[in-house]
Amino acid sequence: MKTLYLSDLDGTLLRSDVTLSEFTCKTVAELTERGELISFATARSRTTALKVTKGLTVSLPIAAYNGVFITDSLSGRILQKCLFSPEEAERIHKAFVSRGLSPVVYRINRGRECYSYNEMTVSPETEDFILSRRPDPRDDPLRTDEGITDGEVFYFNCIGSKERLLGAYEELKDSFEVLFYDDIYSKHRWLEIMPRGANKAQAALRLKELLGCGRLVVFGDAVNDIALFSAADESYAVANADERLKACATGIILSNDEDGVSRKLLELCRI
Repeated sequence: MKTLYLSDLDGTLLRSDVTLSEFTCKTVAELTERGELISFATARSRTTALKVTKGLTVSLPIAAYNGVFITDSLSGRILQKCLFSPEEAERIHKAFVSRGLSPVVYRINRGRECYSYNEMTVSPETEDFILSRRPDPRDDPLRTDEGITDGEVFYFNCIGSKERLLGAYEELKDSFEVLFYDDIYSKHRWLEIMPRGANKAQAALRLKELLGCGRLVVFGDAVNDIALFSAADESYAVANADERLKACATGIILSNDEDGVSRKLLELCRI
């Protein structure tokens, strides 16, 4: 029976300085060459995932944008995607703007994957996030909100204070996949909205089926990995993980700064 090993990136496979250790890169390369099926499920896009996993040998498709996309890691071709309807995209955008919030809107517009935002109204926290991503071929700043939801919209992100974001969260949480949390790096509050049914768990199960695997083993650190853990045959939380995730895990492994995932992979793949 084939097993798919699927790891989160930030806070899990990546160290606290957002890099991979030489040990992890070497371990994954050796296990992959031996025929083990290893990939990752991340909130990042393929573009930013490739930046932080430079040196890592992963040729399998990945679950990107918290499971909104399953993407070929080598070619970048989107194998599966979840989208908002035009009416849903307008509703979500209005929920933000009516509260004086300015979100980042991820979409495919005229065949190009991009993220758009009104550069005149974004919060300082969002501006910091955008600057941290540059240069990025997806960067698509606008001077107004006109046309911001044109094309195929698949993701919204808004960064700011909990108090300002709470109203939008309450309005949207029962209709869509919603994540409302403090970012592990900046500590800013993030509100992310995905289409209903788009999450790491569903993407992992689709990827498992796509690869013809009978078992799913996962690794994570944050509350957005809880559903992923529930979908897996085995799940491992790194020592630095959120306590709520640890409570759902098959076991607790070494931290992300101690190569916890790669060391557990070696152990599991020797069985």
